[in-house]
Amino acid sequence: MRHTFEVHRILRPAALAAALAIFSLSCSASDASAWQQAVQAATRIAPEARIVVLDVSTGRLLAEHRLSEASHTLAAPGSTLKPLVLYSLVAAGRWNPQQRIACNRHLLVAGHRLACSHPPAPPFDAREALTWSCNSYFAAVARTLAPGELAGILRPTGLLDATGLAANEAVAEFHEPRTVDDEQLTLLGVEGIRVSPLELAEAYRWLALRMATHADSPAAQVVRNGLMDSASFGMAGEASLGGLTVAGKTGTAEGVASARTHGWFAGLAPATHPQVVIVVFEPVGRGADAAHLAGEILAHAPGEDRR
Repeated sequence: MRHTFEVHRILRPAALAAALAIFSLSCSASDASAWQQAVQAATRIAPEARIVVLDVSTGRLLAEHRLSEASHTLAAPGSTLKPLVLYSLVAAGRWNPQQRIACNRHLLVAGHRLACSHPPAPPFDAREALTWSCNSYFAAVARTLAPGELAGILRPTGLLDATGLAANEAVAEFHEPRTVDDEQLTLLGVEGIRVSPLELAEAYRWLALRMATHADSPAAQVVRNGLMDSASFGMAGEASLGGLTVAGKTGTAEGVASARTHGWFAGLAPATHPQVVIVVFEPVGRGADAAHLAGEILAHAPGEDRR
């Protein structure tokens, strides 16, 4: 089992960026200024949000809001983990993306009610499950993992390590699942893991680089299409209101010491050839709120790839 994800351990984000150089142009200084202006314009409606925008090719921080808080905030990532795990398992031949899983929208795991908010639907395949963020589907994915395997999937993405994007940044908290219930709750981003907005941005940059490097692979196709559908008409649809095409995922989870939820959006823009990663964290709210703020940023962002 330890060798399943060896390729991912070798190809760290920096190496992948070098391999991708012929496919992607880094953002210029003027673009960075434009992204910062877009973030500033959007945060007038959500001043408490933590936001980071990274250049996919170089990993450079292009824009931010409340960077100090973003570098020290650790929170349960909710459903934003789903694309990362799905990509790795499909790429490793460990999950068939055509497999369909039924969902009655009433998942219960170890006392946690994880009801899905998507409309009633026939059994989902992987693309559809990602589009609608189906908890039942990804709970089934989690049940295929062996003890100790989830860390081997997540660590190569950069999600569990300091990013170097800010001084004295907090480092993710991760507790390897020991039971099947733990496996499900951790993959669904409910318990056992807390990450910062910087770490989530680094992980989605890893995902963008992997999908560009292996663009025709089943893993890249299913995750790319699922994220594009999600940000178009699915659970992250609010992100598309800005007009610039985006592929992304929302996440909603409760805090450790409070029943209040916080919301995430992690996305790639433009959707078909990503140049930036956008991560929005709303300290109080839901994933849809974070996606809406991402849409506001994209409405002011540079770029010509608009619907």
